[in-house]
Amino acid sequence: MTPEPPERDQPPQDDPTPAMPTMPHAPAESPHAPAMPTMPHAPAMPTMPHAPAESPHAPAESPSAPHDPAHAPAPAHGHPDGAHDGPHVSAHMIQPGPGIRTANFRFPPGFLWGASTSAQQVEGGNTLNDWHTWELEGKVAEKTGDACDHYHRFREDFDLAKDVGHNAHRFSIEWSRIEPEEGRFSTEAIAHYREVLEALRERGITPVVTLFHYTLPRWMAEKGGWENPAIERLFERYVARVLDEYRDLARWWITLNEPVVQAFKGWLLGQWPPGKIDDFTTALQVIRRMMRAHVLAYHAIHERRIDAMVSIAKHVLAFTPCNPDRFRDRMSVRFREYIFNQLFIDALHHGTLRVPGLFWERLPAGRTLDFIGLNYYTRDFVHNTGMNIPGLVGNTCPLDHHQHIGKRNSLGWEVYPEGLAEFLKTFKRYGLPILITENGVPAHRDEDRWTFIFMHLWQVARAIDEGSPVIGYLYWSLLDNYEWADGFAPHFGLVGVDFQTQKRHIRHSAWLFANVIRMNEL
Repeated sequence: MTPEPPERDQPPQDDPTPAMPTMPHAPAESPHAPAMPTMPHAPAMPTMPHAPAESPHAPAESPSAPHDPAHAPAPAHGHPDGAHDGPHVSAHMIQPGPGIRTANFRFPPGFLWGASTSAQQVEGGNTLNDWHTWELEGKVAEKTGDACDHYHRFREDFDLAKDVGHNAHRFSIEWSRIEPEEGRFSTEAIAHYREVLEALRERGITPVVTLFHYTLPRWMAEKGGWENPAIERLFERYVARVLDEYRDLARWWITLNEPVVQAFKGWLLGQWPPGKIDDFTTALQVIRRMMRAHVLAYHAIHERRIDAMVSIAKHVLAFTPCNPDRFRDRMSVRFREYIFNQLFIDALHHGTLRVPGLFWERLPAGRTLDFIGLNYYTRDFVHNTGMNIPGLVGNTCPLDHHQHIGKRNSLGWEVYPEGLAEFLKTFKRYGLPILITENGVPAHRDEDRWTFIFMHLWQVARAIDEGSPVIGYLYWSLLDNYEWADGFAPHFGLVGVDFQTQKRHIRHSAWLFANVIRMNEL
């Protein structure tokens, strides 16, 4: 299929990109310094005066990624000259933010700016995994089909990412393409993903590679998937093969995307494969196997590239008691906070899986995170339903009876930027660099997308100023895409996609984001 050329329309002369606001001057660092101002006191956000929703406005000159002297090839593996491997991570990066005591907030040198995608959601034609089987069984209203046809159009899509200044891009390798049958590795798929990685590096874009983004090869699912102990070694074998092929092309690796979300969706809510409901015992075993698989994959990666930066992409969700005066609601918030947000990272860092009163196990190794990848979107209100495990997990109560909530996006999720800053401050206790691997909004109006980005970047700035070692921000998503059970209706993309014609157009919010990237400041 021949890709349609993307649109890069120039804006009218009377529609300049508005200047970004300045940030209030921060006080000198002090143990007793007052907290940064909260959101009601944030500076006014720049407006989009003449840009209609979904309008492809580009500046007269496409911004380029900021020069990053820290992007340098790793010496141990003979990387190509000029290859970008992301910021050099050293002790100074976990101290309070460098160079930010100015009128504007300046992000740290070498900050990674970009967007994310996943194979199933954008490539099209993935018919050898368990999600395709799920679709054939009629479990979702809309099938993936060709999605964005990114499998054939990745070069054009990366050109768009470069046009709007991105210096990093997160994507996933589809396990079922690499290993379509157990033990048989596809030379065609291996060659394809090498082309993808080379295309990114040719454009000066740092690849952040996800090895598993929800979908299992069909043969693995038929063997029991994450319920089968054999998956730990089979996943390690797949990861080893991928690193044997691409270790010279990528330094940043994500082993698992949102493992706890997958356990919740697949074993507690029944919305994703294998479709089980309230199976808490198996869900805990799945989480345990995912942890052990990560540990094995971590060491397989480092055996092949000693300077690799390896993590997971951990989804975090802000929780508030449905009734703050009700003790049981507060208790359920604490329980969910630990199980959903803290357990996985804590276990991989310390090498011990602990569920108080239920489970304790030592993992094969600790300290298997080189950085922390965080995906953040929204907040839930939690209502306790009892004192057993399901009751402690509780239910998510509807937003309708809560008066003090933020705007809702097109999927009904609350926009709650403050939660991101809280997580960035919480996770700094591990002393590891933090990369925001996903943060985005489904929006029918592009103005809402830019509002979301700006408000969350403001919270990132607050967290960095208070000492959180944030090294990058990757928006979800580069493209409008297939959003699992929600189909194609949610529009997350910085780049809009017409799924009938596969034509792309860069949204105005992408150019406003590009202005932040170009200046490396807010």
